[in-house]
Amino acid sequence: MAYSRVASRYVKSLLSLAVDQGALEAIHNDMLLFDSTFKTNFDLVLMLRSPIVKHDVKKRILEKIFKGKVHNLTLAILDILTRKNREPILPEIASDFHQAYNEYLGIEKATILSAAPIDEKLRKEIKAIVKKLSLREEVELVETVDKEMIGGFVLNVGDRQIDASIKNKLKKLKVTFKRNPYIREL
Repeated sequence: MAYSRVASRYVKSLLSLAVDQGALEAIHNDMLLFDSTFKTNFDLVLMLRSPIVKHDVKKRILEKIFKGKVHNLTLAILDILTRKNREPILPEIASDFHQAYNEYLGIEKATILSAAPIDEKLRKEIKAIVKKLSLREEVELVETVDKEMIGGFVLNVGDRQIDASIKNKLKKLKVTFKRNPYIREL
């Protein structure tokens, strides 16, 4: 089954409904809660995808977990999904909603991989670079530290990548040194 196509339709509908009802932030927070829950509890995802577990049982489990913690509109979406036997796509809806939320508000998501945590001054400079590359006013910066990187950073903005890592520069040097201009290649 093409989960992503179906999930994207539900995401668009949920986003539109949340905007119409003035509950965009609440629904966004609910979807972030769902996403983190599904990423940390794979058994729950397997239960949602299981054809053996009845849909009404899945609905009761989801309500027990999330009732009182999420907006009423979110509970209504859970009800619709379980009535239409679409609860297996709930993890995809939860993860895709954040991207749709960012697009709606004009926020560009960027990831930076660095050898050490970055300070506030560098964070502001990186956000300025991302704003220039994406032509968006707001930036969501996801920072990751990789100790094996030695130094520098790798910045991903949309489909662009800026690799200013020492690891990459060393790799380029290695390739350059393998070529010997004094030995004729056959």
